[in-house]
Amino acid sequence: MADARGYTAGRFAFELGKTTAGWIQSVEGGHATSDIITEKLGVDVYQHKHIGGVKYEDITLNCGTGMSKGFYEWIKQSFDLKHTRNDGAIHACDYDGNIKETLNFHNGLISEIGFPALDAASKDAAKMTIKIAPEFTRRIKGNGKVGVDKYSVGKGEQKKWVPSNFRLTIQGLEEACKRVNKIEAITLKQKIIENPIGEMRDYEKEPANLEVPNLVITMVESHADKFYQWHKTFVIDGANGQDQEKGATLEYLTPDLKTVLFTLTFHNLGIFKLTPEKVEAGSENIRRIKAEMYCEKIDFAYGGGSVFA
Repeated sequence: MADARGYTAGRFAFELGKTTAGWIQSVEGGHATSDIITEKLGVDVYQHKHIGGVKYEDITLNCGTGMSKGFYEWIKQSFDLKHTRNDGAIHACDYDGNIKETLNFHNGLISEIGFPALDAASKDAAKMTIKIAPEFTRRIKGNGKVGVDKYSVGKGEQKKWVPSNFRLTIQGLEEACKRVNKIEAITLKQKIIENPIGEMRDYEKEPANLEVPNLVITMVESHADKFYQWHKTFVIDGANGQDQEKGATLEYLTPDLKTVLFTLTFHNLGIFKLTPEKVEAGSENIRRIKAEMYCEKIDFAYGGGSVFA
């Protein structure tokens, strides 16, 4: 038998519930592991060790636009607290589409959804990060071939997504928001609880509380009067009831600024910090401020430009 040769992973194909979900840019995790249990000293001088139950690491994948409708629906269900367990597979393929290795996961729950930081000066490609908490995984040797067309955008090219193209709108602060140049990364975390069962080696996993992140933006100070007024009313004067909280939308746009790829809708925003950026004397940098706002709930929607047919 000829020696097996090494290979390069040219691309990663993602399947969700045995349905094509698209190409992902990178993947890691999903490995089986276990805790080491050390026993107390006995009659000999050695501490005996053994392992406990098997656990599986979260699977972390990065992707851009051009994923399937079912994939984005799975993300949306997590935002809506309608947690759905899914089976799936990640195929490591060479550049010709030959499957070299497959990672199958079972009863996976989304444990984290991350959207990239936005910067009006950035020219890099944007991507979101998804973490999946599986109940168990299995790695198998690759078999077969993935058709490139099967995982491609059906009509035209997939829409380019860069961090410089966005539109933020906050209720009552619409004009000021036009001067926002940076928005920090937004990461929604779902706490997952492991439920060990005596007659099973694999742990069941259950969703617990959802951690909603703050909205943190940077803007030109010369156009921040409305933010200063809100901060004074809300923080200094103490008029911070629910009627003083605001709603907002963040739209991720294509480079022509015409097509909406994704939309995040923020509910019950409350400002709690407003600070100018440090500027050295004699500096030619434009003076900016950073506004930090808490949020109680975020909704997610995806546009047609982000989905492959």
